[in-house]
Amino acid sequence: MKKTFLIVVAFICFITLSVAFTHEPPEYKNLKILPKDISKEALDSIMHHYSRSLGVKCGFCHVHNEELKTWDMANDAKPEKQIARKMMLMEKGINTTYFPAEEGDKNVHVIQAVTCYTCHKGEAMPVSFPEMKTDSLSKK
Repeated sequence: MKKTFLIVVAFICFITLSVAFTHEPPEYKNLKILPKDISKEALDSIMHHYSRSLGVKCGFCHVHNEELKTWDMANDAKPEKQIARKMMLMEKGINTTYFPAEEGDKNVHVIQAVTCYTCHKGEAMPVSFPEMKTDSLSKK
């Protein structure tokens, strides 16, 4: 009886440890700019940054199926998603070209000097020109 109990407990422990150590990273579909092996935490962090920087929610770029109450994140139907990809490349190009990491710093690839927030400031469409205050012009 004792021997059977120990074998069952050992088998349960073995299965539990096997499952714990065989965690596979999520497989995301249709990632064209971000790395294909990005972690869920890193992807969530990036998406939350975009959301806050533009003052929008996920549905601004991603397709939501109202009937099924699910997201189709891989769908490219929204033009905003294509624009976001181009903006990501622009941001990366600016930062890599004009704000490279310190020489010899192997942990940092580029200093994030320019981000979405640099231009958007929490607005989906960035303001092109500063607001003109008419009262300040008339006092001169």
